[in-house]
Amino acid sequence: RSPLAQGNRADPARAHCCASLPRRLAAMVVKGLKKKAAVKGKKSTLKFTLDCQQPADDNIIETKDFEKFLTGRIKVEGKTGNLGDKVTITREKSKIHVSAEAPFSKRYLKYLGKKYLKSQQLRDFLR
Repeated sequence: RSPLAQGNRADPARAHCCASLPRRLAAMVVKGLKKKAAVKGKKSTLKFTLDCQQPADDNIIETKDFEKFLTGRIKVEGKTGNLGDKVTITREKSKIHVSAEAPFSKRYLKYLGKKYLKSQQLRDFLR
């Protein structure tokens, strides 16, 4: 037997303190779960703007092709070509606007942009 277990049996006040500890921890866990569920219901829309004005003016890339590339490559829930209502891509002149629901990152758009430049063999040319 451990000295701690023997100490609890020897001192009844200390045993009472340790006996109520699991109940207190259980109450704290339940409170935390309720708060997370309330925050989870809120969805935010993220908006990104890709400005392709300089390369488009120099006739290096076509924004129409880049927009088509993004619509074909963006993954939603692990599937490509499944944009639905969660992601919308619009183009006006040389700017591409991407609006998406919360779990979407700027880093993913940067990754796809670099992938597009690589496929057009422009990755090393445009920095």
